[in-house]
Amino acid sequence: MIGGSADPRKPARDSEFISAMTNAEFSAALFAGSIVAGFVGSLTGLGGGVVIVPLLTVGFGVNMRYAIGASLVSVIATSSGAAAAYVREGFSNIRVGMLLEIATSLGALVGAALAAHVPTAGLAILFGAVLLFSAFAPGHKEGRSVARGGTSSIAQRLGLDSTYSSVRGPVPYSVRHVPFGFGIMTVAGALSGLLGIGSGAVKVLAMDFAMGLPFKVSTTTSNFMIGVTAAASAGIYLHRGYIDPGLAMPVTLGVLAGSVAGARQLAGAEVRVLRFLFRAAILALGVEMIYNGLKGKL
Repeated sequence: MIGGSADPRKPARDSEFISAMTNAEFSAALFAGSIVAGFVGSLTGLGGGVVIVPLLTVGFGVNMRYAIGASLVSVIATSSGAAAAYVREGFSNIRVGMLLEIATSLGALVGAALAAHVPTAGLAILFGAVLLFSAFAPGHKEGRSVARGGTSSIAQRLGLDSTYSSVRGPVPYSVRHVPFGFGIMTVAGALSGLLGIGSGAVKVLAMDFAMGLPFKVSTTTSNFMIGVTAAASAGIYLHRGYIDPGLAMPVTLGVLAGSVAGARQLAGAEVRVLRFLFRAAILALGVEMIYNGLKGKL
């Protein structure tokens, strides 16, 4: 559908340049940008969608609803590509992920149903606000979860406490504040349905700060959950015609390649570096999305 009458790309600052590109050039550029998006999303637990939506709307002038549709498809690919590697390497907490997926899936259905009634400028501003909140929200230090109150009775009954792999061997950790985390995840799911981002930023914050999971466990479990959350809302976008195969295919392939590469780098990555990358990426994207939303450029 790219280049046809139903072309989802709308006029933008660089519309003349975009229009001059052939379909092959446009797809190649999308593929290259999506590799970077998938790599960053995989390492930080954000999911590639948090970079894909600004990339498509700001960089390529794509209508935001179509950008969200392509992002949701790519988010499923990110989860499929990275999550399998993380589970195999012993990072993801499957029990925590499956419990919280209930909340995110319910929220995603509500968010996707509301998305058609929210103006695109409003979606952009909300998107940016979520990212800025995520950039400045505090996280916990590794190992603090046991020192501050240990595990909760709900976590014990559900068997949520676990260990994760490190260069020094298995590292045990405890899970706290399960109901609080469940509530935040419902909001995260609603944001996913509204914005097509997988809401990995909110998921990581909920598990890292609220529930006391180590940062690497939070990011990998977020990747494990993102695909299910996105699938819950992608069906609604598909039904409304907001998923264009010409956009979704190069984006999905690029994000998948990037997410697999990011998964291979996580084991040796420093948590301090991951936190810096996490905050720098979403801070820049958040400011850009709010600016363009306020200026009516999306």
